Amino acid sequence: MDEELIYATLGEAGFAELTRVFYAGVREDDLIGPMYPEGDWAGAEERLRDFLLFRFGADQRYLEKRGHPRLRGRHLPFKIGVAERDRWVQLMGAAADEVIADPGIRASIMQFFSQVADFLRNQPEDAEQSTSPCPHA
Repeated sequence: MDEELIYATLGEAGFAELTRVFYAGVREDDLIGPMYPEGDWAGAEERLRDFLLFRFGADQRYLEKRGHPRLRGRHLPFKIGVAERDRWVQLMGAAADEVIADPGIRASIMQFFSQVADFLRNQPEDAEQSTSPCPHA
């Protein structure tokens, strides 16, 4: 699906709500929640929201504040295996189900999230998993 259509449908308010609902779930999650620094929830939410606005709406805030996304590099120091990837996608899916009414938009954005989450995985499937503080992209 066209990124412009996704942005036109959700707008800044929709992406802000999606990230808010997502991080509400992450805060309560026992697997990936501990990867985020306790004092930086607002910062993590802002960075993800700004990244999504950049990716889908060409909004320049993310680039102005953080430069090139370099998502793999930013996440490489942290152990992200199959379980972490799947939990992230599960929590984002729950947020998308709550926030995005259009099933086509929801499916397209979840396809994007699934691909990115898999790209960020840096542990083999059988590696022992542990969490580390993660300054989320």
